Amino acid sequence: MAGKIGDILVEKKLVTQAQLAEALAIQDKDHLFLGTILLSKGWVKPDQLLPLMGEHYHLPWIRLRDVQVSKKAVAEVPSKIALHYRIMPITLENSTLTVAIANPQDVRVVDEVRVALKQRYRIEPIIATEEDIQEALKQAYGFGADTVSDILIDRQKNGSGAEVIDDRIEDIEKLAEDASVVKLVNQLILEAHNRRATDIHLEPYRGKVRLRYRIDGLLHGVDVPAAIRSLFPAIISRVKVISNLNIVERRLPQDGRASVKIGDQKIDLRVAVLPTPAGESIVIRILPNQMLMDLKELGFRPEDLAGLLRVVQKPHGLIFVTGPTGSGKTTTLYACLKTINTEERKIITVEDPIEYELDGATQVQIKPQIGLSFAEALRSLLRHDPDVMMVGEVRDLETVELTVRIALTGHLVFSTLHTNDAISALVRLMDMGVDPYLIASSVECIIGQRLVRLLCTACRVKGSDGTYQRGPGCDSCTHTGFRGRTAIYEFLFLNQAIRNLILQKAPLDQIRKKAAETGMRTMREDGMDRVKAGLTTVDEIIRVTQEDE
Repeated sequence: MAGKIGDILVEKKLVTQAQLAEALAIQDKDHLFLGTILLSKGWVKPDQLLPLMGEHYHLPWIRLRDVQVSKKAVAEVPSKIALHYRIMPITLENSTLTVAIANPQDVRVVDEVRVALKQRYRIEPIIATEEDIQEALKQAYGFGADTVSDILIDRQKNGSGAEVIDDRIEDIEKLAEDASVVKLVNQLILEAHNRRATDIHLEPYRGKVRLRYRIDGLLHGVDVPAAIRSLFPAIISRVKVISNLNIVERRLPQDGRASVKIGDQKIDLRVAVLPTPAGESIVIRILPNQMLMDLKELGFRPEDLAGLLRVVQKPHGLIFVTGPTGSGKTTTLYACLKTINTEERKIITVEDPIEYELDGATQVQIKPQIGLSFAEALRSLLRHDPDVMMVGEVRDLETVELTVRIALTGHLVFSTLHTNDAISALVRLMDMGVDPYLIASSVECIIGQRLVRLLCTACRVKGSDGTYQRGPGCDSCTHTGFRGRTAIYEFLFLNQAIRNLILQKAPLDQIRKKAAETGMRTMREDGMDRVKAGLTTVDEIIRVTQEDE
């Protein structure tokens, strides 16, 4: 039968004879359904394969992602049955249960499911893709339901019960290394990576656990099986083990790092654990180490890029990047350093934490618990004869004064400030106690930035005004209408007019007006250019810049 469907595909020129031969070889080796192999290879599309399969096997077919699944049907099929047979309950009407199957050749599935459900229902199969079924199972039964079920069944067989909340050290260590728990944590990280998440949030509450992924800057909830609550200490312990944290310590916050490999890509993880009354809450930041970009790739206007390239080639001065947490400041800083990272320059960074490895630069992680603060590190690093320094963040008067004086003594220095926009950084520095003369003498450029979500190019729609609008959502963007992010910027290059106003302690509005007269454009203006280019929406620009009004 598999050969026949394959021959039809070749006859209709949907696949080549060579592709069919390769797929059949994989089928013989891995015992997978031919259609699943062809779809995974991308040789046919679901909308091409499903109708043909439906006609060939005399069964109806659906794109499961477009169907509203009946909660009643899901409630009648236990997760262990649905996950074991890889079927997705769709509807339950009278005594007929409609289930989606990916492999219509496996005639045993329908009979075995009927028996497993104690012959209460007549089973009606309908064809869907394996990928759609797997995604629907996650939505219906929760992320990792199959692995959680396997763990609990295994523990019940061994007589240890389902509950694994245990304070004994030896049990915690054993659970952290359990193969099923290792698999569950790996699934958690892989799923986040596949969804393009930057952060994983695991939060315990009384009687439940919440899992959320941060995708394109916003948090999205992920359904998890209720039984995962009993496994939560084991999950936390496993994450602690891979990030070299103390698995016994549950009273204090802990920070750690880990590296995992997904395919050919190495992924760095930054782990933060926080004690709560319901257990330890954990956040895992995903840091792909290929994130080092060139300045030309960051989307600067040509005139801003030219100005920045001119500034970063100077032998001394201070360059600030401003914006809230998660606005891409580190990416911009590293792009600047990458541009000037040559054999002739000694580059030293002081960071908390070190997010990316920069080959050719000496990078120092501060450790306040042993007295290595930003200020203390800066004093020591000057004796290492640097040409360029990066200070991860100036948080206090001592650090900012040292940073300014280093810039005034023949060094090029990069740093960040948490302010709403570029011009506000000047006021922030004065509020911290820095003399206006030092600011005017040292600062060369201040960059303000935000990250905005990009419209999904697969489903965006054109509005009546000619600009693109957010679409209805599709598989490509996980039905959000957005896919990916880009930065919007504003550049304040300090010319003599701006320096004079700083020396006079002029009001912020006066400095802002003078900056506009000399060509500075705001982040909102930069954002509206992205709207005109069809990259994002007006609402998105207003959302990220409204605090600057």
